[in-house]
Amino acid sequence: MADRKTRRAVFLDRDGTLCEEVGYLNHITRLHIFPFVATAVRRLNDAGFPVIVVTNQSGAARGIFPESLIAEVHDRIRHDLAVSGARIDAFYACPHRSEDGCDCRKPRTGLLERAARDHALTLPGSWVVGDRRADVDLARNAGARSVLVLTGYGRGEFEWHAPGWPYPPDFVAEDLGAAVEKILAHESSASAAAAGGRPASSGGGSQ
Repeated sequence: MADRKTRRAVFLDRDGTLCEEVGYLNHITRLHIFPFVATAVRRLNDAGFPVIVVTNQSGAARGIFPESLIAEVHDRIRHDLAVSGARIDAFYACPHRSEDGCDCRKPRTGLLERAARDHALTLPGSWVVGDRRADVDLARNAGARSVLVLTGYGRGEFEWHAPGWPYPPDFVAEDLGAAVEKILAHESSASAAAAGGRPASSGGGSQ
């Protein structure tokens, strides 16, 4: 990986990407991390990518759950993945509603910009992985690449809505494990192309 001033990250959505989508996750007992997540995150760790979770959690502003639950859920995810040797470097959450007009609710880039300042990251060339159009648009707005996963809302977003999106995701993957495969394959191809003086193809929108 590049030095700290220019290093790129992989930004992960939470609900529907790391854990089962249950609507509003309003109690810690409703947290169910997908079984493939620890291995996927560990592969990103081993590849040298900072792994950062960015999530919209408007349930806090809507009074559906206390804002303290967001931190509790993130502590549990961090702990459970660490037991399996996987590391989440940071969590960032937007607790606002869309009508609040904040700069941190995806697809606005406030959370990514905050992470970039806190961890000396560069956003262009980083990756965003999630199950919603907001994650795809977030990546585009930040100059990053996107992977839409078909877990959570992803399959419906892809099959029913994605044909009308003006800007499709760079890749589509069955789940986070498959998304990491695509990220690492793309990075390997790009490195090989750079070494040989050839541009790497994006493979955009392929499943």
